[in-house]
Amino acid sequence: MSIRDRVDQWCVDTLEPGVWERIRSMDAGQNEYGYDPFGFDPEYLKYVGPVAQWLYRSYFRVETSGIQQVPEKGRVMLIANHSGQIALDGMMLGSALLFDRRPPRMVRAMVEHWVPTLPFISTFMARAGQVVGTRENARLLLEREGCLAVFPEGVRGISKTYDKAYQMVDFGLGFMRLALETGTPIVPVGIVGAEEQMPAVYNVKSVAKLLGMPAFPVTPAMLMLGPIGALPLPVKYRLHFGEPLTFEGKPDDEDRVVRQKVEVVQAEIAKLIERGLEDRNGEFF
Repeated sequence: MSIRDRVDQWCVDTLEPGVWERIRSMDAGQNEYGYDPFGFDPEYLKYVGPVAQWLYRSYFRVETSGIQQVPEKGRVMLIANHSGQIALDGMMLGSALLFDRRPPRMVRAMVEHWVPTLPFISTFMARAGQVVGTRENARLLLEREGCLAVFPEGVRGISKTYDKAYQMVDFGLGFMRLALETGTPIVPVGIVGAEEQMPAVYNVKSVAKLLGMPAFPVTPAMLMLGPIGALPLPVKYRLHFGEPLTFEGKPDDEDRVVRQKVEVVQAEIAKLIERGLEDRNGEFF
C-alpha cells in the first residue's frame, strides 16, 4: 500500500462512522474531472474532515439547536453573525450541517475577495467547497439548489474588538436582494462562542495593510505569549438555527425598502444570540 493510500485510509478511518459514506453520496454536479464549476471536490473532504471533526467535537465542543430548520433539499441561505478574527465560525457552521444534520447538507460559504490571493490557501478553499463572495457566484450556487452561508457583517464583524462582543454591525443589503431575486428562503443562525476565541483588544491597521489582510488583531494572549497566543482559545460554540424566513418584493427596490427586510433577519439573529448567551454557564462550558 502506498503512502497516499495509507493517508487516505487513515483519514477515512478517523471520521465518525457513516460520515465518509454521507460525503461520498453528495452530488455536487461534478464534471469529468470530479470538480464542480467552483473547484469543489467531495473526495477532498476526506482530508479536511478529520481536522474539522476534531475541532467541532473535541476542541470547540459545538452544540446545535434547531438544526432541522435547514431544509433537506432546495436552495437556502444561512445568514449568521460573524466574529472571532478568523473564520472558524463558518467552519463550525458547515461542520454542523455535515456531522449533526440527518441527512447532511453541504454548506457553501462566501469567502472574502482577498483569499484567492493567498498561495495554496485559494486551492484548498475551492476544493473544500468555499467560494469567492461575488453576486454571480452566489446566484449560480442558488440556481443549482445549493445551501449558501452568508455573513453580512463581513470583515467589519469578524474584526471587532472584544468591547463590541455580540454587538452586530449593520448588515449589508446584498444577501436580501439576492434572496428576492432567486426566491430563496433564509434561515437565521445565531452563533455564540466565536467572540471569545480570540478576544482582540486592538486592531493594528498598519500591519494589516502591509500584509494585505483585512485586519491584524492583538489579543491579551498574544501580548503575553507571542505567536503562540494567536491560537484560538478552546471556547464552547453554540449554534442556534431559527425558522426559515421568506420575503417578497423586487430585488431592485430602494435601499430603505430592502433595509426593512434585512432588519427583520438581523433582529431574529439577535434573539437567537440572546438565547444562546442565556443558556450557557460560561465561555468554556
